[in-house]
Amino acid sequence: MNQKIYLLAIAFFLTLNSFSQNTYVFLGSYNRDKNAESIQVYQLDTLKGNLTKITAAKNTINPSYLTLSPNGKYLYACTDTKTPNAGSVSSFEFNPENKTLTFLNKQSSGGENPVYLSVHKSGKWLVNGNYSEGSVSVHSLLENGKIDSLAQNFQYTDGSTHKERQTRSHVHSTVFSPQNDYLFLPDLGADKIRCYRFDATLKQPLVATKVPFTKTDLEAGPRHLTFHPNEKFGYCIEEMAGAISVYDYHDGTLKQIQRINTHPDSITSGFESSDIHISPDGKFLYATNRGKENNIAIFSIDEKGLLKNIGYQSTLGSHPRVFALDESGKFLIATNVNSGNVIVFKRNPKTGMLKKVGKEVQMENVSCVQIKRI
Repeated sequence: MNQKIYLLAIAFFLTLNSFSQNTYVFLGSYNRDKNAESIQVYQLDTLKGNLTKITAAKNTINPSYLTLSPNGKYLYACTDTKTPNAGSVSSFEFNPENKTLTFLNKQSSGGENPVYLSVHKSGKWLVNGNYSEGSVSVHSLLENGKIDSLAQNFQYTDGSTHKERQTRSHVHSTVFSPQNDYLFLPDLGADKIRCYRFDATLKQPLVATKVPFTKTDLEAGPRHLTFHPNEKFGYCIEEMAGAISVYDYHDGTLKQIQRINTHPDSITSGFESSDIHISPDGKFLYATNRGKENNIAIFSIDEKGLLKNIGYQSTLGSHPRVFALDESGKFLIATNVNSGNVIVFKRNPKTGMLKKVGKEVQMENVSCVQIKRI
């Protein structure tokens, strides 16, 4: 009897704790107007999929890409994106109880046009990629959430074969390995996925590896990378080729095992593939296509990590740059830059298919979304 009461108490506590957490949606944008709300925060209704606005931030130029600290207390943004002779990373404190998003500080991004940033699982390091100048930068993070001065910066000059788009390096993302002990840098300009060992105990955590990069197909334009929840496979979306390369992953090394198009065979040019994510259960992969298609390609994943296309879902807007899945895998939220709308989809966990729910949100030049349960 006592054991039953104990188990019921535990179940009640877990249920109460789950209801005490809320899911928040953070939106960034390409917005040069300092008076505009260039970052907006919404609460997600996890039953109906509706978004309710709770706060916003102004006085920030082009916060094009966002990420959050592991505890959700701090928001970090690529700022001054696409601004000549500029580029910065900025920090904000998010207080869900007071419904506030407070600017803390900003630092140089170490290069022009920062487009992606990641926080190490320790919460002590911020890494960002600079597209135009082809570089990666590392900042340490202070306990109060502020960004410290630059700890490391590596720039690259090598390009690839496309005469217009690959005259030099264009680092497009900075992605930690599943155990956060390596850092991968898909480089659209060089057709490489660069790699460093990441030692969080060092003052300069990026350490050279024996295999400094994985070469992709020529004119692939590797853009974003994600790993399977089982930590055995990596998936890189290739912007220029409109394809996904699948890799066996082991201890900092990638070995290609498949390459599959993100688009129907009827489309033969004008590819602008952009973002890629895997459902938390590891059964489905989603990838966005911009330009002619403006859709989400949906793939099933088999036990060997291989992909099979099972359908497409329109993003109901133009130019879907970034999308995100919530931690439960129940919802997918897509941002359409050119049409300035945000769409919430409910995901069928059995089929992987998507269905629009709730009311769409309007935000001028919306470019990024992150979802966090706090």
